[in-house]
Amino acid sequence: MGNSASTRLDPYLRIHAVNVYVRDQDESLRFYLEQLGFVLAFDAKLQSGERWVAVAPPDGTAVLALVAPKPDSPAYQLIGRPTSIVFVTEDVPAKYREWRQRGVHFSHTPRLRRVHFGAGSGEHKDEPVWGGVFTRFRDLDGNSFTLAGFDEVTRELEAQRRAEAERRDRELRVAQELEIAKQVQARLFPQRQPKLRTLEYAGVCVQARQVGGDYYDYIELGQDRLGLVIGDISGKGIAAALLMANLQANLRSQCATAVDEPGRFLQSVNRLFLENTTDASYATLFFAEYDDRSRRLRYANCGHLPALIVRADGSCQRLEPTTTVLGIFLEWECPVGGCQLEEGDTLALYTDGITESFSEAGEDFGEARLMQALQRSRGLATGAMLGAVIEEVQRFSGREQRDDVTLVVARCHGQ
Repeated sequence: MGNSASTRLDPYLRIHAVNVYVRDQDESLRFYLEQLGFVLAFDAKLQSGERWVAVAPPDGTAVLALVAPKPDSPAYQLIGRPTSIVFVTEDVPAKYREWRQRGVHFSHTPRLRRVHFGAGSGEHKDEPVWGGVFTRFRDLDGNSFTLAGFDEVTRELEAQRRAEAERRDRELRVAQELEIAKQVQARLFPQRQPKLRTLEYAGVCVQARQVGGDYYDYIELGQDRLGLVIGDISGKGIAAALLMANLQANLRSQCATAVDEPGRFLQSVNRLFLENTTDASYATLFFAEYDDRSRRLRYANCGHLPALIVRADGSCQRLEPTTTVLGIFLEWECPVGGCQLEEGDTLALYTDGITESFSEAGEDFGEARLMQALQRSRGLATGAMLGAVIEEVQRFSGREQRDDVTLVVARCHGQ
């Protein structure tokens, strides 16, 4: 079998069509389609006014053009002659019985033929044998064809069929496993949204693949506190999804200490993540703890992109990294920052799938465009705001999404 079009290095090449001369194209077409089980490849009128009709065996690897020459042309004399066309099948007797039942006329029953081929001309009995079963059949016009099944060809066909069946089985298993992984990962994203008096919030993750490494979460911390989390795992696909699940489990298992000691809480998360991953794995993370009573925000930015606060007056504030990424260093300090949110202020957490979305011209969306998009949509409800910003990013990139796009927005309002 040849290489696929996407991997082959040499230019694509195949036989376009082999002419079979017939008297009536419509009658011949019915014979090839109904009796031989071929498929229609072409039926078109050329610029010259002539009709071009072509058929192909079920696998489509060859095309027979059914040409109806004029009675006074030399080609008309070729109707009803041996064509030298050989059809190969892995089971000649089965195909012989099938076609005979459909009314195809054979010159003889399938026979065994063995021919010895040597390096020189002629046959040599001491050379390897190439043999197989063959028979001959005719179409409506008497054009004759060979139906054959050669030993080597049959073995090759069977090997190819097994390999193709195994490939399809593997692809089906992978697709099923990815679908299961997608469903499992979907359950790792927030399934409920704790209600707060002074904060309206929403989040979304648009994955580039069936599974990915972006993560966001809402963690109910007690004492009128809510944890807003966004993260980005190194790598892509299944490996990143597994790490994302590990990080989510670590965060949720250790969150009891988050209210009193958020730095120590994240140190525990870092230690567990480090113990359960390889040396090359890491995660960026932004953790924000919001106090529903005071509207105070405490946060730790662990090597993640700066969170953005769009103030009610339209100005913007960046919450820069307070420490480095998770999963690299065992001795890891985690300073915590803080800021006050006022009525009308909007907090935005995001991953690089937004800012690093590229246009057709190669320009990235960037932080400045994100700020502008947030400012333009700050009058919308948070769910609608998410949709507006994501739509703007997708419209800007205008091509296949290359990375997960994750965004969380939270707007402060009066009690």
